[in-house]
Amino acid sequence: MMEEPQNNEGTPKTGNSKPQTPTGTAVATPPNMAVNLTPTEEALVNAKAYLLKASNKSNLNLYDHLSRILTKVLDERPENVVDLFEDISKNVKKSKFTSTSDTILDKVDKTAEVELGETQKILFERDQEEAEHDGGEDEVETPLPNLPELMYHFEQAGVGVSREEMMRIYLALKQLVDNYPLQSCRFWGKLFGTEKNYIVAEVEYREGEEEEEEEEEEHETEEPDTEKDDEEGEGEEQEEDILPKPDFKPPPVIPREENRTGTNKKTFFVCNEPGQPWVKLPAITPLQISVARQIKKFFTGRLDQQIISYPPFNGTEANYLRAQISRVSAGTQISPLGFYQFDEEEEEEEEDGNRDSFIESPDFEGIPVKDLVDPSMANWVHHVQHILPQGRCSWFNPVQQQEEDFEDEEDEEEREEPDEPEPEVGPPLLTPLSEDVEIENIPPWSARLTSSLVPQYAIAVIQSNLWPGAYAFGTDKKFENVYIGWGHKYSPDNYSPPPPPPVQEEFPSGPEITEAEDPTPEEEAALRAAQQEAMEAAEEMEDEEEEDGEDD
Repeated sequence: MMEEPQNNEGTPKTGNSKPQTPTGTAVATPPNMAVNLTPTEEALVNAKAYLLKASNKSNLNLYDHLSRILTKVLDERPENVVDLFEDISKNVKKSKFTSTSDTILDKVDKTAEVELGETQKILFERDQEEAEHDGGEDEVETPLPNLPELMYHFEQAGVGVSREEMMRIYLALKQLVDNYPLQSCRFWGKLFGTEKNYIVAEVEYREGEEEEEEEEEEHETEEPDTEKDDEEGEGEEQEEDILPKPDFKPPPVIPREENRTGTNKKTFFVCNEPGQPWVKLPAITPLQISVARQIKKFFTGRLDQQIISYPPFNGTEANYLRAQISRVSAGTQISPLGFYQFDEEEEEEEEDGNRDSFIESPDFEGIPVKDLVDPSMANWVHHVQHILPQGRCSWFNPVQQQEEDFEDEEDEEEREEPDEPEPEVGPPLLTPLSEDVEIENIPPWSARLTSSLVPQYAIAVIQSNLWPGAYAFGTDKKFENVYIGWGHKYSPDNYSPPPPPPVQEEFPSGPEITEAEDPTPEEEAALRAAQQEAMEAAEEMEDEEEEDGEDD
């Protein structure tokens, strides 16, 4: 019988390996051969057997996993390996993972929170060039508002957004200021939607920076008109018959106000979440404002959503959003009395008295907080122009446009001159809030202090009852406006859509248009018989006349 190979200590080798010959080749151990193991060796054998036990879920064992980790560590030899051991183990386990789904590419399903976090991560990154520029001695003026300070005052009144969201909006405004040539920028407010919300920024471009964009928009609107004219010209050449033209003329289209004037004085950018791209809202037209006053729609959060309503709204949700922003701004943007004043030079040049610009008063010393919360509201004024029922801040005479259209036409027929309409007039700029109209015995504004326990450190808060969600604060020489709501105006009655117009009456019936009834067969036979008799009688008369002529 062959003796077992000895180790250095003289003890026989044991374990899972088979006995080997002195040359190193393994030999089979007879099944009836007993192997004597020490307690230590037996514990090692059991431990290795435990490590080799495969998992029911992943079909992997710890022995092989540790072997791969040690191999990876010895191959790469990273620094501070003890700190990276867990990450290495995780990566090794991921490399052995096999998906049960039959896919070619690995797709990682990201939640909405993860995608939003990756988008907002850009807000907290800082370029090295920007850091070097800010570290210089020269400080560049920026239109970025001090939003944390302003929202701190609103926070005392229980108004605004959370501090975390406020900081993200602040960084998003900084991103907007860095990417566009802006002269002024402010956080207008937040509008709620059924799917997403809108964060609104009110900006004003520097002089001459927005002209290129205006020209592009004009070219876009002019191109389809030329195509229509060409198609109409070709159709007229093909038609030989001259069709009658109706005398009805549709009411003239009221043109929109130019940029930097009236309802288009400010430009607005919106985004659904801070960090997402800012989208510029289009200019507003008087027709869109007029229709927006007659409908009530909830925002969805998608600017390309179609507005289905009666009366029909000409535009998408972006246009409706722009119309509501203009209405809210015209009704709720207020400032303390005396903070703004009209420029004396411009006042002398304007003859109509419809002033649309003002400047900050250098002599404004502030109004005490107790006077700012006076129920009469005489110490607050509107600093945004009132929107007339026509949908413009400055009235446009539609008769002038009709006369110009008639002059272009070559019709020689006399046309009745339309009656001259009465011009619409609204309250002038910087009108006190005390002149606002009540809403069925409900005051249009409510004023209060942020604290009645410590009034010496409280600030004045003004709330609009006409547009719920519009607030303003005032203290010393500071004030600000913000709107956080659904964009709907208060109505004492439940909203009911306007009914469609009545059905047009039919033309009055008369003998000229009354259709005669079809005759019966008997009546037709009697008519044919009477016609036959008449013809025979006429022939007899002709024969008699001929005979009389021959006799003569």
